[in-house]
Amino acid sequence: VQPDTANPELELFEGAAITRQAGHAWAEPGVEAHDARDGNITDQIVVTGFVDMNSTGTYLLTYTVQDGAGNPASATRTVTVVGNRTADLNATVTMDMIWCPPGTFTMGSPTTEAGRGTDETEHNVSLTQGFYLGKYEVTQTQYEAVMTGNTDGLNAKPSEWLNNPNRPVEKVSWADAQIFLNRLNAQQSAYIPAGWAYVLPTEAQWEYACRAGTSTAYSWGGTIASTNANYNASGYSQTRDVGLYAANPWGFFDMHGNVWEWTADWYQATYPTGNPVVDPTGPSSGALRLFRGGSWINNDSDLRSAKRFDYTPSTRYSNVGFRIGFQKQ
Repeated sequence: VQPDTANPELELFEGAAITRQAGHAWAEPGVEAHDARDGNITDQIVVTGFVDMNSTGTYLLTYTVQDGAGNPASATRTVTVVGNRTADLNATVTMDMIWCPPGTFTMGSPTTEAGRGTDETEHNVSLTQGFYLGKYEVTQTQYEAVMTGNTDGLNAKPSEWLNNPNRPVEKVSWADAQIFLNRLNAQQSAYIPAGWAYVLPTEAQWEYACRAGTSTAYSWGGTIASTNANYNASGYSQTRDVGLYAANPWGFFDMHGNVWEWTADWYQATYPTGNPVVDPTGPSSGALRLFRGGSWINNDSDLRSAKRFDYTPSTRYSNVGFRIGFQKQ
């Protein structure tokens, strides 16, 4: 019998560098060890290091294992623990963002859900990279802080209901939102980690954050009341200040109602196939962009977590705004 001189192999699930949000319990993403002669020796792995989920920072974990002949293998993983993010748009205006961890969820709606569309086929989606998303829709004050002095000829105060600083900005097109993001990234360049950028969320990221771990029609349950969100049964017939209604389980406000929110994706009536679909970004081209969430003028079914609505990217309506993400590109 030939002597066993081959080293075992270690596989780190999710890779050698991961990010987690502070305040949550630590859960090992997974690691396996295999040896050509001994087979699966995962139960022999020794882990050294510690991750303090209550303190932001970068932590190092080391995984070591030996096979039956004493041949070693080792691997390391860095864990970056992050808190929620606040961007300073100017001396007085800030923007709060919440971390969304990587995860898998069911996107779309069941065939039994009232008001569902034919383009909402249920499918599993895996988002392998965490991201930040705005706690609120972009407000008039935030939009003005970034867009004042823009050289693109855009009105920094486009809203139908002006001088309401804490209401969501509206009457902004998909292209206007991109100009806002370009300016924000330029203005914040000294404070943005390498490889990161402010972006519109993908459609999948938006629904993941909207659902916040739920599977019902709305993030609070299966039915809606006028006290849940600003929509056509609420009695206001216009936008309202952000944050007046209860947040979803992850802390996001107004994911349902107030204004529709642009996403990054082109519209396609059929979702991509796969189980799960991994990090979908929509088709590479198209004629219509997607917005999500419903608005002050819409009925209850338009506010469902799975509801999709497509429109021309140049659309500027008083019920369409946006919410921004921040992620590693």
